[in-house]
Amino acid sequence: MSEDQFDVVVVGAGLSGLSAARRLQKRNPRLSVLVLEARDRVGGRTVSEDLPAANGVEQWDMGGQWVSSSQIHVMELIKEFGVEVFTQYTEGKKVHHIGGPNAKIKMYNTTVPQFSPLVMLDFIQVMWKVDKLTKTISVEDPMSSPNAELYDSMTLYTFMEQNIWTKDIKEELAVCSRIVFGLETSQISFLFFLLYSAAAGGTLRLLETSPGSGQEFRVKGGTQQLSKMLVEQIGSDRVRLGAAVTAICQDSENIKVTTSAGTVSCKAVIVACPSHLAAQIHYEPPLPSERQRLIQSLPMGHMTKFIITYPTAFWREKGFSGEIVVRPSESCPLSVTFDATSPKGNPALVGFITGIQARDWCDKKLEERRDAVISSLVKYLGPEASTYIHYAEKDWGKEQYSGGCPVNVMTPGMLTFYHPSLRKPCGRIHWAGTETATIWCGYLDGAVQAGQRAAMEVLAQLCPSSLSREELNAVRESLKPRAPRKGSKGRSRSLCLLGVVMTTAALVGAYLLAKPKLPVKWI
Repeated sequence: MSEDQFDVVVVGAGLSGLSAARRLQKRNPRLSVLVLEARDRVGGRTVSEDLPAANGVEQWDMGGQWVSSSQIHVMELIKEFGVEVFTQYTEGKKVHHIGGPNAKIKMYNTTVPQFSPLVMLDFIQVMWKVDKLTKTISVEDPMSSPNAELYDSMTLYTFMEQNIWTKDIKEELAVCSRIVFGLETSQISFLFFLLYSAAAGGTLRLLETSPGSGQEFRVKGGTQQLSKMLVEQIGSDRVRLGAAVTAICQDSENIKVTTSAGTVSCKAVIVACPSHLAAQIHYEPPLPSERQRLIQSLPMGHMTKFIITYPTAFWREKGFSGEIVVRPSESCPLSVTFDATSPKGNPALVGFITGIQARDWCDKKLEERRDAVISSLVKYLGPEASTYIHYAEKDWGKEQYSGGCPVNVMTPGMLTFYHPSLRKPCGRIHWAGTETATIWCGYLDGAVQAGQRAAMEVLAQLCPSSLSREELNAVRESLKPRAPRKGSKGRSRSLCLLGVVMTTAALVGAYLLAKPKLPVKWI
């Protein structure tokens, strides 16, 4: 083959694109594969940077950093490469400042904050309700789920207004939305929220640091090294940096991929960049209108991540875990922080400025943001927080070839009208990226799964003998058109009954708890 002719071109050298390229090469070493990356680095939404610390210089993740024992795809990669993980530090008191402008700062050692009895009942009933609904969602075909159109016609905010009766829990879930998606509850389809939760194995897995949850482990040496190790296996000569793809043109025989550095030809393409960036590529012939509308309409979350290194882990010495969860305010930009002390013992905190706080603070000067963050940490952890070594931050919304973080989300109506095109190939163009995953969508694990799935589609198309009969049948089954759904916009009888039962039980419980003189026997 000539130098500019390949079997497969992969667009994007993040974890998803590189996982796709590696799967192709492993299954069929005769395939020539080229990965094109617009940035001057690999890793996509993972990047590790050297920062000054107490004992010299060490690397911290400025992008995706957590993995979990329940994330089988990325954990298999970690195990294969001999990379070590370590448990996220959680020992000690957590700081909780939510509940309106006059809320008091609370500290707790339990998984759930110390709510009042009424607020706790509200929390239990809504989480129980969400958990029940999440279990009804099909991650492969969400529109086949009960009441799918109804849930996709409302925002997460609408669901909260209809099903939560305390301001505290409404604010609690609003903060969770910022932390998980980088967006407000009014910007997200409720069905998408349920789908995202189902892909993680439950809503609480998105929020917790417990075993199996999303923030369970950190990776020694950082997560970007996984992409670098994949490049070593693929071959550095098969990964071209600084090659932003501008056009993909396919005819009956070949596909021409035009980049800022030249043009290459191939038989199949895997697009593994975020959906809103895929929309900036020119396609000839044009993509089906359903696919085009989808990728043009998926907003990306807005997050700024910061790392602060310290001479000592003073918060640990004072009995704090380093975890702080905060409501929006004019003086406090951060939404959440965690302990980020390195495996070598260099003390640090990691935090996120997200959602409405990211909007309000992203255009201020770095020094102003930094000073506000430090001032907030002093407020919550003590004066020692002002004696730091280094403050570093990354606003993913300002990175040209990311445009935000952590994930593209779906607004109301998008799943109803356009979801079938999310993973459906367009001729010989296939789609990867964590947004297309069915397991841990939006996470590193989802990126790996999506890349491997797209690679299997290409193998089934170009060289089906590379797959077992079971694998080939699985690919073909996944690409079959879904049966037309029977729309149901009405609220289901079971959900209405569920709401009545839970609300009644919660109100009775609240009444009993509000009457301390009433003799109550707890069984």
